[in-house]
Amino acid sequence: MRVLVGGGTGFIGTALAHLLKARGHEVTLVSRKPGPSRITWDELAASGLPHCDAAVNLAGENILNPLRRWTEAFQTEVLSSRLETTHMLARAITKAPQPPKAWVLVTGVAYYQPSLTAEYDEDSPGGDFDFFSNLVTKWEAAARLPGDSTRQVVVRSGVVLGRGGGAIGHMLLPFRLGLGGPIGSGHQFFPWIHIQDLAGILTHALETTHVQGILNGVAPAYTTTNAEFAQALGTALGRPAFIPLPSPVVQAVFGRERAIMLLEGQKVIPRRTLATGYKYSFPELGAALKEITT
Repeated sequence: MRVLVGGGTGFIGTALAHLLKARGHEVTLVSRKPGPSRITWDELAASGLPHCDAAVNLAGENILNPLRRWTEAFQTEVLSSRLETTHMLARAITKAPQPPKAWVLVTGVAYYQPSLTAEYDEDSPGGDFDFFSNLVTKWEAAARLPGDSTRQVVVRSGVVLGRGGGAIGHMLLPFRLGLGGPIGSGHQFFPWIHIQDLAGILTHALETTHVQGILNGVAPAYTTTNAEFAQALGTALGRPAFIPLPSPVVQAVFGRERAIMLLEGQKVIPRRTLATGYKYSFPELGAALKEITT
């Protein structure tokens, strides 16, 4: 299968391309810079979709980049980096003489409203209560194609854990120094997924013709709280993890609106993901963190 991956040079894209190639698929990346087995976004806009059997979009500016202030300009960048690339790929698919058989988009569980009690599966309502939930609604709408000649899948991802990037990248140093701990109260749910499983779910969605619609890209250990995650990461590193990161500090670093993503959480169940037959490599947090930290 020939797979076109938008934003495929990042953390998730690198893992996905590696898995797809290992399974015998041919991968072309869409990125800002040209290179081997790549096309640029400008080339896509000018020349249309190259011949492919499936397309995936992973492009988007990192929302939780602590080096970027939560300004209006950065909010616009967060929106446009997702909506414009998704619109561009969706338009190219619609205009293609031979459209791909599958089109997969990765969004986020920010679609669901943070709660200490509610449970969310793929059929749960959401998408209309803050900047991030509205972003997911617009993002998923931008991907929608007319007709049914191309199978459409949206994977709403949790916090992606993996070696060499993602959320763990910023956490490892303080935790290795014994300075890690829960964020805020620690009671908030922490919907997570190992990078190998996110790549696995995307590959499963591409290869399995009956998969369509929304899938929650989270581990089945859906009751994990932030405090339990901190404890498990400390255990994996053989370090104590008792020093909490107070809410005011998180708000000062990330801005009040963005801090909600860390200080509040959702209990998200991958009900439909499991029903499609996907088998998780890392369903439990302890094993996932052991693989990442050793």
